[in-house]
Amino acid sequence: MTARDGPQDRYKAVWLIFFILGLGTLLPWNFFMTAREYFISRLADPEMSRFLNQTGEAALSPSYLQSMFDNFMTLCAMVPLLIFTCLNSFIHQRIPQQIRILGSLVAIGLVFLVTAIMVKVTMEPLPFFVFTMISIVFINSFGAILQSSLFGLAGLLPASYTAPIMSGQGLAGTFAALAMIFSIAIGAQQPESFIGYFTTACVAIVLAIFSYILLPRMDFFRYYSMKDKTEYRVYNAELETKRDLIKKDEPNGMEQNNSKIIPIHNPDEKPSVIAIFKKLWVMAVSVCFVFTVTIGVFPSITAKVSTVLGEGNRWGLYFISVSCFLLFNVFDWMGRSLTALFTWPGKDSCLLPVMVALRVIFIPLFMLCNVQPRKYLPVVFPHDAWYIVFMIFFSISNGYLASLCMCFGPKKVLAHEAETAGAVMAFFLSLGLALGAAISFLFRILI
Repeated sequence: MTARDGPQDRYKAVWLIFFILGLGTLLPWNFFMTAREYFISRLADPEMSRFLNQTGEAALSPSYLQSMFDNFMTLCAMVPLLIFTCLNSFIHQRIPQQIRILGSLVAIGLVFLVTAIMVKVTMEPLPFFVFTMISIVFINSFGAILQSSLFGLAGLLPASYTAPIMSGQGLAGTFAALAMIFSIAIGAQQPESFIGYFTTACVAIVLAIFSYILLPRMDFFRYYSMKDKTEYRVYNAELETKRDLIKKDEPNGMEQNNSKIIPIHNPDEKPSVIAIFKKLWVMAVSVCFVFTVTIGVFPSITAKVSTVLGEGNRWGLYFISVSCFLLFNVFDWMGRSLTALFTWPGKDSCLLPVMVALRVIFIPLFMLCNVQPRKYLPVVFPHDAWYIVFMIFFSISNGYLASLCMCFGPKKVLAHEAETAGAVMAFFLSLGLALGAAISFLFRILI
C-alpha cells in the first residue's frame, strides 16, 4: 500500500492538532518568563532582609536573589532540558508514548496551577526563590520529554507534519512578546493580576490534552502510526502463504528456499540510537548549530542594543520589546510556517548545511550594532534600521532552517526508526540551546 492509498487529513485536523500541541509545549514556559517581574518583586522583603543581615548571611539577601534570578532561571531551564531530552532518546522505547505525552502535559499543568495558587500565598523570599527554581526545573524536565516525544510522534507522519509543531512553538513566543508589550502599556501590575498569566497557561495545556486525546480517532493519523506494523503483518502473512505452497509442492514437505525469504524488520525490535544518528547526523548537527548561533546572541546581545531614535520618547520605551522580542518571534514564526508551503533545499542537498553555516555572520553583525555598554569593539551599525533589518533576516532564517532540519531528520531513516530519529533531533535542538546559552557569556565579554 502506498501513501496515495491512505486516508486524507480531512479539514487539516491532524495538522491543527500538532499545531496546538506545539503551542502547548512552549506557551507555558514563555508565559512563565513573561512573569519575570512578578517573581523578582516577590524576592524583595524587608523583614527577610533584616533577618538575614542579623544572621550574617549577606550573600543570601533578597537583593542578591533578585540580581541572580535570571542566571539561576537560565541554569535551571537549560540543564534539565538537555538532560531529559537526552534521556527521552532512550526511555521512549520503554515507556509508552501516551504516558510520556499526557503525563508531561498533566505535570506541567499542575505546576502552573500551584504557581497560580501561590500568588495569593505569603512566603519569605528565600523559600519562594527555591520554590520558583524547583518549578522551573519541573517545567523544563517534563517539557523536554513532551517536546522530544512530539517530534518523535510527528516523525511517523509525512515530513510536513513536523512543521505545525515548529509553527506552534513560534506562535507561543509571539504571544509572550505581546504580553510583555501589553504589560509595559498598562504600567506596573499588581501581583494578583499575574494569576491571569498562569491560568492562561493552564487553559492552553488543557486544550493540548484534549487535542492529543482526539488524535488517535483520526483515520489519517492511525494509518501512518500503524502503517509500519501493518505492512509487517501483511508481509509475514504473505510469507506464511508462500511457505504453505512450498510445503505442498515439495514431495517430502521440506522447505528449500526459506533462506531467501527475510522479513524487512520486526516492529517490536528496538532501533539503535547510534545507528540512527549515523544516518541523520547532518540534520542533527545543522539544527544544533542553528540554535547555537541564535541563542548565542539572542537575547543576551540583541536585548542590550540601544536606540538612537527613541531617546526621550515612547519609542525608547518600546524599542527592545518591539524590535527585539516581538520582531524575532513574529518572523521566526513566519519562517517555521513557510515549511508548510515549500521545503527547499531538499533533505539530501548540500546547500542546506551551507545555509545553516552562513548564519554565523549574524554574530559579528549584532555585536557591531549599538550594544551598550561596550569596551572593545566599535559601533559600525548605530542606526535602528540596521538592527531591525538584521533581526528580520536573523529570525526568519532561524525559523525556516530549524524547521527544515526537524522535518527532514526523521525522513533520513527507515519508517520504524522515525520515532527514535525525532527524539534524537529534539536532543540536538536542546543541545544547541544549551551551547548557545554557554557561549553567549563569551560574546558579551568580547564586546
